[in-house]
Amino acid sequence: MTIQEASEHYQIPMNILREYESWGLCGVVKKVMGLWQYDDTDLERLSIIMTLHDIGFSSEEVETYMRLLLETEHSEAQRLRMLEQKRSRALDEIHFKEHQLQRLDYLRHEIYQSQKQPEGAKR
Repeated sequence: MTIQEASEHYQIPMNILREYESWGLCGVVKKVMGLWQYDDTDLERLSIIMTLHDIGFSSEEVETYMRLLLETEHSEAQRLRMLEQKRSRALDEIHFKEHQLQRLDYLRHEIYQSQKQPEGAKR
């Protein structure tokens, strides 16, 4: 499967495919007549890369994760640490957003309450 076919069939942006190729991690990818040929293993790796991008990994973090996955034996602890750090940051963001929603709801509540009061009783 060529880069164009992989991009269209699996809806993977070309920039991610080119990034993957530029890392030199495509050991099984063959260059045929000037075009990369992807096999099932490459497509599985690309799925991991897409997932990492989707959960907020930067390109540098994705490359580090993939190098650990493909080049380092027993890298599970390092990869798990990367995932735990990303998870912790995501939870911090969620908690911050929940706090914002609470404050927003408080202000909305205040407006609703003031609309219910008779004209002379408003502050």
